[in-house]
Amino acid sequence: MKLINKCLTAVIIFSVTVSQVIPVFAKEKTTVSSAPYINAYYAAAIDGLSHRVLYDKNANYITPMASTTKIVTALVALNYGNIDEKVTISHRAANIHGSQVGYKENESVTIRELIYGLMLRSGNDAAIALAESRGGTVEEFLNVMNEYAVEIGLTNTHFESPHGLDSDNHYTTAYDLALAASKAKENEEFSQIVEVKEIPRQQFCFSRDYRNINKILWLLPEASGIKTGYTGKAGKCLVTSVKTPGKDMIITLINSPTRWKETCKIYKYVNENYEYKNFHPANSEVKNYKYKRKSYVLKTSEEIILPIKNGSNVTERLVLPQKLAPKMNKNFGLLQFYENNELIYCSPLKCERIK
Repeated sequence: MKLINKCLTAVIIFSVTVSQVIPVFAKEKTTVSSAPYINAYYAAAIDGLSHRVLYDKNANYITPMASTTKIVTALVALNYGNIDEKVTISHRAANIHGSQVGYKENESVTIRELIYGLMLRSGNDAAIALAESRGGTVEEFLNVMNEYAVEIGLTNTHFESPHGLDSDNHYTTAYDLALAASKAKENEEFSQIVEVKEIPRQQFCFSRDYRNINKILWLLPEASGIKTGYTGKAGKCLVTSVKTPGKDMIITLINSPTRWKETCKIYKYVNENYEYKNFHPANSEVKNYKYKRKSYVLKTSEEIILPIKNGSNVTERLVLPQKLAPKMNKNFGLLQFYENNELIYCSPLKCERIK
């Protein structure tokens, strides 16, 4: 629904639109298996590019999130400043309860190492140290986290800590968590960190070696991260990214006693029921456009690879503004994709002048 609303908003901005419908793809496979039972209170699987929901179990219900919080903690920390800067571990960081890397008070550690400790070892001490170093105080860092959550479209999420220990106003949904993970995977540094199984201290002159506690990296060969979590209220949680022909598929499980097994079941279900189709390369020509005797070409602004359900027909719809002058190298028009007449994705087009 969030994706469709964004597309409709874009169309409304144009006021009046012209569209052309092009049949582009009919799936040959016709077998669709029923969704498996998943032993979790909340679960979601989404496509990383389109954010299309591929599996949903109570995906929009509010719930605690445990250490999966650290996905956004890491992303905010990566977005601000030099990650090779050294910081000093505070008394507060060294004495936080819950899972720890084991940093000592007054120990000097780089931001990079703290992020590895955060994501591979789920260190609450790393979370506090990052918050203090990047925000000045933990409280100021949380303000940034919550502002960033709104910015990336997490409409049902609120942070009260950078680590995720249970508290009354610290919550998310399985869908929001998947969306946050999808955004995080767009960050190259984040992606490299979360898919590491183990890293020796010598590689970046760290203070210690790190081995990832995320078992899914060993159980599912296609997995490329991301984060485990556990608290009394959230139960066992797992956010997984799985490599696909497009961007990663993201699978989230919250309060799942058998999270490793359930993640593999969801991945198998999506693989059996969806096929990734490459519709357009990046920068490919879609349509020539004339305005006041001047000629333009409309091109895709991204590579468009979408998961299509077995037995589905897909059409493209080109939506263009009327009586508006194209602006060079600016978004102009939309390319919409419908599966069995349901809007599943839209992508902005860019405009170039034909000489």
